[in-house]
Amino acid sequence: MSVEVKLRKGEAMEKALRRLKKKLDREGVIRDIRQKRYFEKPSEIKRRKNKVAAFNNMLRQRYENR
Repeated sequence: MSVEVKLRKGEAMEKALRRLKKKLDREGVIRDIRQKRYFEKPSEIKRRKNKVAAFNNMLRQRYENR
């Protein structure tokens, strides 16, 4: 998994770093790194995924009833 940002001619380094950060956010790299920083038991992973799925289903039902 390689993410590259080439410095454009006359572009400030800060602007290129912002573009890199946006690319990493869009691809979910930062989120994955933060989640994998500590070991998570398989049962905890399943519990977290089920909780997210239940929340998304609740939101979906709420918007369907409108």
